[in-house]
Parts: sequence; C-alpha cells; structure tokens
Amino acid sequence: MIAFMAEMKEKIKGKSDKCSRLDTLFVNALIDMMPAIRRNYDKLRACVSDEPSVEVLPELPTDDAIRTAAAKIYDSPVIALTATATDKVRNDIKKNLGIVNAKEYKSSFNRQNLYYEVRQKTANVEKDIIKFIKQHSGKSGIIYCLSRKKVEDLAEVLRANNIKTSAYHAGMDPKERNKTQDDFIMERVDVIVATIAFGMGIDKPDVRYVIHYDIPKSLEGYYQETGRAGRDGGEGMCVTFYNHKDLEKLEKFMKDKTPAEKDIGTHLLSETATYCESSVCRRKMLLHYFGEEYERANCGNCDNCLHPKTRTDQQVNLLLALQAVLAVKENFRKDYIVNILRGDENETILSHKHDQIEQFGAGADVERTMWDAIFVQAALEGYLEKEVESYGTLKLSKAGRKFIKKPVPFMVVENNDFDDDFDDSSDQGGTGVTDEVLYAMLQDLRRKIAKKHNVPPYVVFQDTSLESMSTLYPINEEELQNIPGVGMGKAKRYGDEFCKLIKRYCEDNNIERPTDMRVRTVANRSKVKVKIIQSIDRKVSLEDIAKSTGLDFDELLDEMDAIVYSGTKLNIDYYFEEIEMDEDVVDEIYEYFRKSETDDIDVALDHLDGDIYEEDVRLVRIKFISELAN
Repeated sequence: MIAFMAEMKEKIKGKSDKCSRLDTLFVNALIDMMPAIRRNYDKLRACVSDEPSVEVLPELPTDDAIRTAAAKIYDSPVIALTATATDKVRNDIKKNLGIVNAKEYKSSFNRQNLYYEVRQKTANVEKDIIKFIKQHSGKSGIIYCLSRKKVEDLAEVLRANNIKTSAYHAGMDPKERNKTQDDFIMERVDVIVATIAFGMGIDKPDVRYVIHYDIPKSLEGYYQETGRAGRDGGEGMCVTFYNHKDLEKLEKFMKDKTPAEKDIGTHLLSETATYCESSVCRRKMLLHYFGEEYERANCGNCDNCLHPKTRTDQQVNLLLALQAVLAVKENFRKDYIVNILRGDENETILSHKHDQIEQFGAGADVERTMWDAIFVQAALEGYLEKEVESYGTLKLSKAGRKFIKKPVPFMVVENNDFDDDFDDSSDQGGTGVTDEVLYAMLQDLRRKIAKKHNVPPYVVFQDTSLESMSTLYPINEEELQNIPGVGMGKAKRYGDEFCKLIKRYCEDNNIERPTDMRVRTVANRSKVKVKIIQSIDRKVSLEDIAKSTGLDFDELLDEMDAIVYSGTKLNIDYYFEEIEMDEDVVDEIYEYFRKSETDDIDVALDHLDGDIYEEDVRLVRIKFISELAN
C-alpha cells in the first residue's frame, strides 16, 4: 500500500498548485500513518483470530503516529466510521482522534428481520442443536463456540449425524480455512462451526440462522455475530444457549487480568447475562444497550414477545430502588444497590457505611431475580440512566426524580429462570418423561449394589444416568453405553443387573420402548480420551497433556471426569507427587467422598477446610472414582 501511495504522489505532481498541495499533504499523511496502521491492523487481526474484543477498538487510533499524521492534513475533514459501538466506545474514539465536538450520524441498530431467542443450555445441548438444524434442513447457518476444541468436537458430532458441516478457527491451515469459506459460500456445506472470529468478513447474505453454543463475552460481540444472519433481508434466526455454568467459566478466564480489565470484562459479561435472563423484549434491550430506544412494547419477533409472562405492579419496590440510588450519591452500579436492598453485609458496603442507610435490608424479602428485573426495566422505561464513562454507574433521570415525588404504577415481568438444576425431561430422549416408578426401582438396585461393594451410590451410577435409563429403557450392554456417564467399563461391571430389571419392567407393564432420535457419537472424542489415558499411563504431566490435546486445565479435568465416571481407571498418584500435594489433604478429601452421599464439588468445598482448592478436590475425586468405581 505504501508503494501505491508513492505512485499516487508521483501522478499528482502535474496538477494545479492548489490540488497538488492538498493531495500531496493527504498522501504524505497516509504514508506517515502506514507503520502505525500496519501495527494496529496486526494487533486487531491477531485479536480477531481468536477473541475479538470491543476493548481493542478504542486503542487503534491512539498511536501518536496516526494523530501526528492526521494533523498534517490541516483543515481537511476527518471522518471516523464504526459498525458496532456503544456510546462509551464512540466517545473514546472521538477523544483519541481529537474530534470530541464532531457531529454524529447513526443509522438504526434495529434488524427487523432477525428473530432472537435464548434457550436453557442442558446436558443435551448437542441434541437440541441437531434437532434445530434438521428442522431447517438445507439452510445455511453458523454456530459460534468459544474454544477451538469445542468447534472441532461439535463439528464432528454434526457430521456424524449427517449434517454437512465444517469447522473454522484460527488454528487451521490458511488453505484449509479458505476452502472452508468457499465451501460455505458455494453451499457445499450447510453449517459452519466457528470461533467468534468467523463471519466478520465473509460475504454470504443468506445465512438463515446463527447459534451461540457458548454465550458471547459482550453484547457488542453478540450483536456483530447475530448480524451475520439474514443480511439479504430474509429470515434470520438467532438462538443462544445459556446457563450459569458457562457464565462462571468466563468469569474464571478473567482471574489473571488486571483489576481494570477485570472490571470492564465483568461489566460486559454482566450485561450479556442480564440480556439472556430478562423476560423483556430482546430487541428493546439490545437497542437500548446501544443508545437507541425502541418504542413498541412487543416486537413480535423474539421469544419473550411471542411468549410473554405475567406482569406485576412493582411501584413500591421501584420507589425503594430509586431512593437507594440517591442515598449512595448515584455512585454505584446495579449489583451493589441490590446487595444494599437485600441487606448484604459485605466488606464494601460496610466500608462505605451503607449498612446504615434507611434502604439497607428494606428489600430482603424480594428475590434477587426480581430486583434485577426491576432495575433493567426501570432503565428501559427511562427512570434510571447508566453513566457511560464508568461502565454502568446508576443515575436518576428527570423521570426518576419525578417518580419519587409522585409514584405511578410500574408493571414488571419477572426474569426467566435459568436454573442449573433444570431437568428438561423432553430432552432426555424417548418419551420425554422420566418413568418415576422405574427410577425408584433403579435407585433401590443401585443402593443394594453400592452396599455390596461398600461404596457411595453415586459411584455405581450417577442420578443423571438413572434418569436417562428410566426414559430410554436400555435392555442390553450396547444400549446402556449410550446413556450419559456409562462407558464400557461400567456397563460390564454393573450393567447386567440394571438391564435385566429394565427389560423385566418393560415386559410386565407392556411398555413400548422409544425410538426417538439419538445423537450419534464420534470417534474424534474417543481419540482425545485415548490420548489422555495413554499419556497418564506414561505419567505425563497433566499440564503437558492439556497443552498437547488443545484443552485448558478445567477442560482436561472434565474429560478425566468423563473417563473415570464411564468406568475406566486413571492412576494420577504420580501427579500428586509432582505437584507435592499434601498427603493429609488428599486423605481428607478422599475420606469425605467415601462417606458423602453426593459427589458435588460445591457441596464438598462447603464441608472441607476453607484452604482447600477446587482443583485439588476435583483431582482427588477423579482418584476416588477411579479406584472405587472401576
């Protein structure tokens, strides 16, 4: 590009002085900017390849070389363009470019043809996705995942279930990536499973659906990614799968960031969670986030508007909320205010002496989900404003101050309930309903077998496995291995008695066994598990195993959990020696699981010494299950 600019400079030499002077200044300025442009382009490209972040955008124009070069153009007009930016980001860009007083021209963020939906993410999410794709057979779609491993795994599962699919992420060979793009554009494949970088520049107007397997880190990212759908003005379905565990995982990823980065990241993630959990019109929420108001109460094209919930009058609680915002001098964010209203005596509240204000604990009888709904809808109705520069500090608007003086009815719809213990029986396959009688019989059998082997019942089969058995009615070892948490080892060791009981129950009660769609598994996942097993047999460090398999450490522990719970032994004693884990701690955790009625990690952490880390508990649980269950 520099060569092109130099050529332009030569070509304009013969023109009039006025034209030549202006053009020469412009070209020289661009040439001066090139090193900075290249550096920043590389920075953005590197970021986009794996984790595009709105936080990068304000950095791009700050380079002194760009600012200096821009100044050389004298009074020539300066224009800044952005496709997706909040008020905060736009203000930062204007400051960095020195055009604070520039006029802004915004087109609407409203994509009327897009349908927005958020679904509960369960253990059967892959089955849900396969059903969705087959209901829209032949249409083009993009599925976003956060990790490369998940991209590869999900693409394999979809291909195994006869869906024309390709994976796409930055770790692939460039030629392979280009071929994937071409295949998608030319409709040789229907579905792309990709990390969040994909689709930013691809020109395919007839993408009919965008699925988020993992929630995005920000609403900016969500808007950009869902924006790949329906660019021709036709149908565009945007479906996001959400649960609290994914949220917690993303929060963990931020633990090593600086306090400032963590603060911004947590705020952006909180906005995404609020959007997912709210029962308000999703279009209204999304547009409000970008500083645009949507006047209609019902857009008719999102899950919340098509299936509206009952509203209740929260006039009294809104008054309390607004008074609390004023009482803390309008200097804090929503979560802090909610903690005050619910009477949470945390360190920050006590240090500011906000436990002494009148509103402290006044809303303790109101569920946090309702408070969240009140604050979100108060902002949408114009009673509260979020301070842009401080990422969400709450301020009262004129309407809010007027409400305090003269309260009026305030109808609120409660948030959607994304319970981590949610049991979507319809997704278990088969009849879609757990057979409670059979489930009780299976629990009794499990209890007897556990007593016989002197182990806790969950060591034999977990509750989720029994629930699935009482839905799918497996009657042989092969069918039993299709049950979540049951591998060849457990099927051989414990399966015979369970299959006999289920077969006898079906015959005695004339039960027709289900033929519902079952997700076919893939060999690729087995390859990862085999590599983990072989590496542990060779006593390879778990950190090295994670690196060689493309997993982070938590994902490796997830895979190891699946291996031992399915009935395969893993001897990780060498790793305890390697990390010099205290033998007394190992024994304490091990003994806890031997006596406990549950293998739940959170319950274990509550009962164990406060200095014991979650990672250590997970490792010892793997050792325990491996030795006693297998």
